[in-house]
Amino acid sequence: MSEKLVIVESPSKATTIKKYLGKGYNVVASMGHVIDLPKSQLAIDVENNFEPRYITIRGKGDLVKSLKKDAKNASKIYLATDPDREGEAISWHLAKVLGVDIHSKCRITFNEITKKAVTAAIKSPREIDENLVDAQQARRVLDRIVGYKISPLLWKKVKKGLSAGRVQSVATKLICDRENEINSFTETEYWTIDAQLLKGKKKIAAKFHGISGKKTELANQSDAKKITDALQSEKFIVTSVKKSKKKKASPPPFITSSLQQEAGRKLGFTTARTMQAAQQLYEGINIKGKGHIGLITYMRTDSLRLSDDAVAEARAYIGAHYGEKYLPKSPKIYKTKKSAQDAHEAIRPSYTELSPEAIKASLSPDQFKIYKLIWERFVACQMADASYDVMSANIDAGKYNFKTSGQSVDFDGFTLLYTESKDSEDEKISKIVPLEEGEELGVSAIESNQHFTQPPQRYTEASLVKTLEEKGIGRPSTYSPTITTIINRGYVVRNKKNLVPTELGMIVNSLMSEHFENIVDVAFTANMEENLDKIEEGNENWRNIIAEFYDPFINTVALAEEKIGDIEIKDEESDVMCEKCGAMMVYKHGRFGKFLACPSFPKCRNAKPIIKEVGVKCPDCGKEIIEKKSKKGKIFFGCTGYPDCSFTSWDRPTNDICPTCGNMMYEKLTRGNKKYCPVCSQKKDNREK
Repeated sequence: MSEKLVIVESPSKATTIKKYLGKGYNVVASMGHVIDLPKSQLAIDVENNFEPRYITIRGKGDLVKSLKKDAKNASKIYLATDPDREGEAISWHLAKVLGVDIHSKCRITFNEITKKAVTAAIKSPREIDENLVDAQQARRVLDRIVGYKISPLLWKKVKKGLSAGRVQSVATKLICDRENEINSFTETEYWTIDAQLLKGKKKIAAKFHGISGKKTELANQSDAKKITDALQSEKFIVTSVKKSKKKKASPPPFITSSLQQEAGRKLGFTTARTMQAAQQLYEGINIKGKGHIGLITYMRTDSLRLSDDAVAEARAYIGAHYGEKYLPKSPKIYKTKKSAQDAHEAIRPSYTELSPEAIKASLSPDQFKIYKLIWERFVACQMADASYDVMSANIDAGKYNFKTSGQSVDFDGFTLLYTESKDSEDEKISKIVPLEEGEELGVSAIESNQHFTQPPQRYTEASLVKTLEEKGIGRPSTYSPTITTIINRGYVVRNKKNLVPTELGMIVNSLMSEHFENIVDVAFTANMEENLDKIEEGNENWRNIIAEFYDPFINTVALAEEKIGDIEIKDEESDVMCEKCGAMMVYKHGRFGKFLACPSFPKCRNAKPIIKEVGVKCPDCGKEIIEKKSKKGKIFFGCTGYPDCSFTSWDRPTNDICPTCGNMMYEKLTRGNKKYCPVCSQKKDNREK
């Protein structure tokens, strides 16, 4: 009897599913899309109702032949690509290529790759959802038209290799607009007065608030000095005390955007790095003692919904491992925003009982960190809220008013397991020192401090994703590739965690803002996303949406071509001389960042990486240590004496010497630049073992 054929996207996913289905099933991978629009042409027949012209992707001919052979020998074909628009489109293309009737029950989907989910899906196949396919097709056609009509204009007027896009251009504009805000920002001086007060030996931090009950701003040192001088003869009396309870609710489970933000803030991961690890966890990892299993649910989602079974698992785990007091009386339900696609669940572990530490040995460092983040967030979302005792007090020194506040933990709740990070650091919260109305406090110190208002912060990948989500630009699947694209195009560079626009990015954004206002308009782009959602829901025809957009857009392109003059972008000259021809080399932007190139190209094709000296001598041979990049783009440090000297380090060497053993100290790049001595750290680890 012939086998049933199941087609998925990746070999890893195929391995996991084959394990669950066993004999009688042949599980193979399509390696993503098998057909697509050709790169060499627009491939959209605008005269024929925007009909796309698809071709077999170059290099996939043999794979398609193999899939056809498998399909011919199969008794039944199941298309099991990812449960989203892109996955639906891949299944639709596969059905067309393999001659499968799209109206037959050939499509299976699952939110998690577990035996229960996979076997349930096999028992309930459905037809291919043409609305989902149309939504993907509309996005693909729309993005192709925008990119292939504007990009050549940028090549002609600015420089080759540039591109524009419906989402990438908006993301670039957000970053450029923020830079303009920073550049035009005028700082303003202001002063604060801080009093260190005493109740017995306990210190109380109080801040100046105002005069005679009215909030007062201190504009300069003179304002502050008048008050600090007057305070020398005043007594500090507690005039009112307010005590209350405060609850802190557990955070919701992760969706794509919140996972990317939290991984960026807590782990310093880029969105691409986060999604790569999450993809691997979803498709399946070989876990010691359990075989190849999927560890998390589908990682491209904007829904906060959780299955009843998953919630029951989490509650059972909490009760067993943390005790009944950490278990709320009823399960917690989180409300998904209206614009979210509720096709599948929030991101959660497939098996709650598999704690991060239990499977750490089977995971790579990145996989472990992302799994730990997802697992802890999921379990915490079903734990009891934390509660705090809060106290605030008003303290008067004559007519001068001060305020103090503090809090202490009444019940730690979910914070026992998980604490959510934030984009900006909150002001440190003091512990409660019990105060009584009418009591006099001692004075330890009174200080006035100068401050200046700060410009808005540059975007990080985490804060940009948050903004894109809030403004309805893009969808969970687009955040990471959008950021990768604008960096690869040289429009934006990473400076530590910040996204900084380049001169090229500012010029292209200026052109786009002036001549293609709709394309970079946040509201217009968000509205287009809503139209794509309507297509998915079956409430709009995708060709009508494209037609409404196309005519005005083409007129805008024609007008822009007339108006935009040639723009010359001069390459930044370096102080490095080309050893082949003697010209001063210039900085160029490439896929992996800046590099040095000869300006005499193509006569001279010399190019080389930028050498960043650390200012530290190699501890092994005494030569200079420089910053390098691995093939995956990760920064490390190595000796210029390579290959004769093999010194390398993932952490930055410093000129500081360990006071205990005299060895070189290093700086952890991912942990707030914390310095440590590897020799003493190793000895400490050995003692603890």
